[in-house]
Amino acid sequence: MRRFLHDTYAVLHRELRRIARQPIYFALMVVLPVVSFAFFALLFSRGVARDIPIAVVDLDRTTLSRKVTQMIDATPTALVAYEAQDMAEGERMIREGKISAVVLIPEFFEKNILSNSQTHLDAYIIGTNITVNGLLSKDIQTAATTFSAGIQLQLLGKQGLTERQAAAQLMPVRFNRHVLFNPYINYGYYLSPSFMPMMLLIFTIMVSIFAVGDELKHGTAREWLDTGGGSVAAALAGKLLPILTTMFLVSMAMFVIIFKVVGVPLNGSLGVLMLANLLFVAGYAAIGVCIVSLLSNLRLSLSIGGGYSVLAFTYSGLTFPIMAMWPEIRIFSCIFPFTFYTDICVDQMLRGAPAVYSLPDLGYMSLFVVLPLLCLPRLKRIGTEEKYWGRL
Repeated sequence: MRRFLHDTYAVLHRELRRIARQPIYFALMVVLPVVSFAFFALLFSRGVARDIPIAVVDLDRTTLSRKVTQMIDATPTALVAYEAQDMAEGERMIREGKISAVVLIPEFFEKNILSNSQTHLDAYIIGTNITVNGLLSKDIQTAATTFSAGIQLQLLGKQGLTERQAAAQLMPVRFNRHVLFNPYINYGYYLSPSFMPMMLLIFTIMVSIFAVGDELKHGTAREWLDTGGGSVAAALAGKLLPILTTMFLVSMAMFVIIFKVVGVPLNGSLGVLMLANLLFVAGYAAIGVCIVSLLSNLRLSLSIGGGYSVLAFTYSGLTFPIMAMWPEIRIFSCIFPFTFYTDICVDQMLRGAPAVYSLPDLGYMSLFVVLPLLCLPRLKRIGTEEKYWGRL
């Protein structure tokens, strides 16, 4: 054990000198991750989408049509930015990207209401953006429902009913909705704890691949292993130690931005999150080592590592729930530590779940950390045989 620690320290000393001579390490481990965190913090600073421009085609131009237009404009999401003359003009503005919806108020809108006849309020909402579609649909429908309820209350009031009686007759069953854990529907709370770790994992896997692949590219792999006393385990530990330490500290800076700048609540255990960060960084560093060990080609390993990294978000279940995926896809999602990490973040940041609920996810993440043990014989081989050196 003493020999292992001595060899690890020797490799660590060598690695620190290499990092000091190559600015790309500092860029990959510190500058680019922090810049990306700041970018997403600024991007989600508002948290909730507000004042999405829409157009209104008012063919009635009466007091009630102007009232319903004002009510739509007063909703948090919709902003009546244009008054189109007809639907052709509204369609043109949608195609030009100026607006996201057109609301059509038909002719005789007020007359039909006053004569107690049914009338329609049509909304044409762009469906290419699911988020915008959902927000605008909800707010425009709420405004129309509120307007209709107000008209009915007035009519029932004229029949002699009190306001309480009219409200009970108009809506005999009331529906109360309680949004749990993110009641403000804040996209900063939802996306910051996923996009920022996504950038962290990309840079972790890239710098791990580069650290080992650069030894092969420049033919210094044997020197690296010899510094570790011929022990590939000590050589790998000494090489990864500064990377893991730096990336873990960067992950702590990420938490400061998430909690203090974006304002994401911490309803659970910070200790569990810190342990998850350590396993997250170590797991993706281990995956990077496995990729470069198997391929023994720096350029190809970086390409495969990048592709593997970006797939993590797709299969994490954040946008499309894992429980709704095909069984084969649910199994495939388990090859990404990011899947388990996001579960821990949601549980501990937003849900405030007991720490014991995160233990299975922590256990799954720890399995990725031991992956390099399977690749040690392969790593020793490519590090000692010159035919694997000098590849781009």
